[in-house]
Amino acid sequence: MLSLKTPLNQLHLHGVKGVGFSVARKLAAAVADEQAEASIERMTVEDLLYHLPARYEDRSRMVRIRELAEGMAASILATVRVSGGYFVKRGRLRIFEISATDGTGQVRAYWWNQPWREKTLKPGAEVILYGLWKWNRGKRCFEVQGAETEVIPEAEAGAEPIHTGRHVPVYHKLGVFRTRWLRSVMHHVLESLPPISVVENLPPATIRRHQLAPRGVALRRAHFPAEDADLDEYNARRAPSQRRLIFEEFFWLQMALALRRQDRQAAPKGPRFEVDDRIRGIARTIMPFTLTGDQRTALRAIVSDMTSDHPMHRLLQGDVGSGKTIVALLAAVVAIENGYQAALMAPTEILAEQHARNVIRLLQKTPYRVMSLVGGPRTRARAQALAAMAAGEIDLIIGTHALIQEGVEFHKLGLVIIDEQHRFGVLQRAQLMQQGRYPDVLVMTATPIPRSLAMTLYGDLDVSVIREMPPGRIPVQTAVRFEEAREKVYRFVREEARAGRQIYIVYPLVEDSEKLDLRNATEAAESLQRHTFPEFKLDLLHGRKKPAEKEAVMQRFLAGEIQILVSTTVIEVGVDVSNASVMIIEHAERFGLAQLHQLRGRVGRGSARAYCILMSERNRTEEAAARLDIMVRSNDGFEISERDLELRGPGELLGTRQSGIPVLRLAHLVRDQDLLQLAREEVERICHGRWKSPEVNRLAAMVRSHSRYGLAMVG
Repeated sequence: MLSLKTPLNQLHLHGVKGVGFSVARKLAAAVADEQAEASIERMTVEDLLYHLPARYEDRSRMVRIRELAEGMAASILATVRVSGGYFVKRGRLRIFEISATDGTGQVRAYWWNQPWREKTLKPGAEVILYGLWKWNRGKRCFEVQGAETEVIPEAEAGAEPIHTGRHVPVYHKLGVFRTRWLRSVMHHVLESLPPISVVENLPPATIRRHQLAPRGVALRRAHFPAEDADLDEYNARRAPSQRRLIFEEFFWLQMALALRRQDRQAAPKGPRFEVDDRIRGIARTIMPFTLTGDQRTALRAIVSDMTSDHPMHRLLQGDVGSGKTIVALLAAVVAIENGYQAALMAPTEILAEQHARNVIRLLQKTPYRVMSLVGGPRTRARAQALAAMAAGEIDLIIGTHALIQEGVEFHKLGLVIIDEQHRFGVLQRAQLMQQGRYPDVLVMTATPIPRSLAMTLYGDLDVSVIREMPPGRIPVQTAVRFEEAREKVYRFVREEARAGRQIYIVYPLVEDSEKLDLRNATEAAESLQRHTFPEFKLDLLHGRKKPAEKEAVMQRFLAGEIQILVSTTVIEVGVDVSNASVMIIEHAERFGLAQLHQLRGRVGRGSARAYCILMSERNRTEEAAARLDIMVRSNDGFEISERDLELRGPGELLGTRQSGIPVLRLAHLVRDQDLLQLAREEVERICHGRWKSPEVNRLAAMVRSHSRYGLAMVG
């Protein structure tokens, strides 16, 4: 019997029309790819049915031929009288044409380069034709080009039409499968699915409380709306059947996150740190400035977590330049003073090395031992450093993913700090956390996370937000400029350089691309040095340089030996040069909002006024123009992140495959925020204080058994 749990690659065994062995495998692979799932064996009929239509068309309007009017979109039922094909354009194109009648008049329908229609649209065939009808003066009849068709003999007697004469679902292409084929398969699968096999997966009380449609009804109506359905409501994703399925998706995601929170609370106790006046005094000597109110609030929450029985799992979120790193460093001081090691993992070598430089400078009056660990050859010096780290002779280790490579061991790891954590895969984060015995974990991000995304991606974490910027920070002035203003921009660069300030010029590519007509950083650096800025020292930085070369360039730029740094997005995070006052971003229309905001954050870190100039093509897309307009209007990273989520969606915003969040099949974090909040509240209502109840145990078992939430259950 066909059920929701039937493997998709076995669909051919259940008599579904149009699906053989090879097609079933391809369909399973297409669904797996859509869901960022590696195993096609895990894909089921349920996964296929959750590929909902992208939109819906009203093809239910059945009229007689005599009722047709110019420009009318309608379906007619007619009998084919004449059919045939002929070549046009000197034999390059072929038209297939039919003449059909319903007794009240005659119509013409034709298709370009579709000779296969001759097999079904033969004289005498009854066919439903749907399309936009126009009056042909020469032939004195209505005609339609490229009509959707449904030949009556294709269906069993009395069966409802699928492609015409009804409200019709239109699907996004799925692998090699197009909308018409998908519509047929979805219809045949739903028709073959016994109602008893569609098991309800939400608690009965939840369904009653929120007046949700039964699961089986919701699945059928989400694909094939009833005749009296409001298609405007369907196309806005607000129909009851759609809202039921979206709520369901959010419910299980929130359930998985709640279970992860509970697992952590039930885990064996981690280190319990103590904070006394001596440690507070050390912290005061380290701080180079007075903390802002938001920094103090965040630090209090972190210290409260560290002094509790349960391991800390906290997200520290703050805009570019808001001072997250000093808060994290003070947390590291607490761990070190309690006899533990602390580790800070950054996504790039440049950011890790910069963290190391800044931390060593801030800790120079303390006895703490700091080590930097990035990728590189296995030298004797590296082996000695790793041995010292394993022996407990190093207090704070700062590095990249090299911290989780084979052979890296900690002596007594008590605090894990992960910077720009969304750039790491969830399994990488888990590997570092497993180096200690339930260490406290502080994850940081300078990409402000919209609330709806935080409720999904970080729903299991406690969250601290630093919105307040340090005093004296002047907002960066941002402007969009086109090619004709380039010389004026370059004059401004010269003025800033002569005033002793430094400039970034960022390009999207290292070398020429055959596919994209963009300026590249390598050639641009040579041309700019030779022809445009010969009087200034200019250098090039990109990700393909060796670590030592990158570090040398950054050290010279930091020391003021380089006035103009041409770079790719390798400087997007963490680069902190207070003397840099100008950021020029070439082909800015090619960058995402979050990336543009991060790049802009590299300037304005000192007391001088700073500028961000977005060089753009005039023939950009509407979406690109909207992104640049937001950048000009706002310096608020939280506002920018909300708009970025609206424009690009969560998967593209943070990289779904890296973030650890299951792919949202139906829900949209901006459009469906009300249902997300509803699902979160419902899970809290069910689980609060009832983790040992039979109902919650049953729900927890369902989450743990589902492959979609495998990563969600990892730390």
